[in-house]
Amino acid sequence: MASTNTVTADGEAPPAHKHPYHLVDPSPWPLVGSFSAGALVLGIILNSHYGDRITFFVGLAGVLFTMFMWWRDVVKEAHTPGLHTPIVRIGLRYGMSLFIASEVMFFVAFFWAFFHFALYPELVSGSNPADATWPPHGVKTFDPFGLPLLNTMILLLSGCTVTWAHHALIEGNRRHLKLGLLITVLLGVTFTICQAIEYAEAPFKFFGGGTYPSTFFLATGFHGFHVMVGTIFLAVCLFRSMAGHFTPQKHFGLEAAAWYWHFVDVVWLFLFVAIYWWGAGEIAVH
Repeated sequence: MASTNTVTADGEAPPAHKHPYHLVDPSPWPLVGSFSAGALVLGIILNSHYGDRITFFVGLAGVLFTMFMWWRDVVKEAHTPGLHTPIVRIGLRYGMSLFIASEVMFFVAFFWAFFHFALYPELVSGSNPADATWPPHGVKTFDPFGLPLLNTMILLLSGCTVTWAHHALIEGNRRHLKLGLLITVLLGVTFTICQAIEYAEAPFKFFGGGTYPSTFFLATGFHGFHVMVGTIFLAVCLFRSMAGHFTPQKHFGLEAAAWYWHFVDVVWLFLFVAIYWWGAGEIAVH
């Protein structure tokens, strides 16, 4: 019989069960999160059509509460000895990879819509195809080499700092790990502030502005939302690093945050080239 004092290759106690898989404990948060997300979407609709904001804020509060409680449970699970075995960590990597793949397809829909109208602007104007342009007549676009270029540099730099933090952890340099994560979080906040300034100064509005503002704000707005989520993700990793949760051998939470952040970087590069730069001038279709 094997001794009960044996440890795994990671220096942890083996799991109490006789298999290397992790069976998730029953949790109320998927159900609570579903109802909260439904209330949030319903609130957006009610606010847009009837000016009713109560449902929106109730749904938003529910979503934020669910995120906090669910992440709290995930963090507890992550540093509980014996739960995240090597096989479980492989499964987590597969899961994160599939999640990012689904996010890629999410943004493909917005790019598809933008290019659909950009290449066939007569569908928007309903005029003679020879006179149709994109952006539509009267729409003033952003200078791509102003604030959008600055935001591009900020995100590219943040991709470098999060990679620095990851490699610092692998090398056992916890000081550089914390410093890299802190800089990345600050760059993420700076990007969000710049995006808010850009929206405040936008020469067109989302509601009632037409097809171009709708495609622009949906694509860039959802990207901005992903930046905020990624910033929170990295901030949680920063606090966990300060608490000593990550080791050079076990740090999937940080890896997942870095993957997500690099995905956000790549999406922004496509947004900058396709929407801010390529889509900034008039494109005549004959």
